[in-house]
Amino acid sequence: MSKLARMLVLGAVPHGFRSSFRDWCADTGLAREVAEACLAHAVGGVEGAYKRTDLLGHRRPMMEGWAVYVT
Repeated sequence: MSKLARMLVLGAVPHGFRSSFRDWCADTGLAREVAEACLAHAVGGVEGAYKRTDLLGHRRPMMEGWAVYVT
C-alpha cells in the first residue's frame, strides 16, 4: 500500500489510513477487540494465550461499513 500511495502521489501514508479506521471504529461505537483484529494487532500475554477466535464473523460487517464510509 505504501508503494501505491507513492506511485499515485497521494500525499498520504497507509498508517494514516489505519489510524483513520481506528478513529472511525471508536466514533461509531464498534467493539475495540474487533477493530484491533481488523488491524491485525497481536494480543500478547495471558489474554493472547487464551484467544482462539479470529472474529471473522464480526470483522466482515465492520470492514463492509468502513468500505461504505470511505467510498
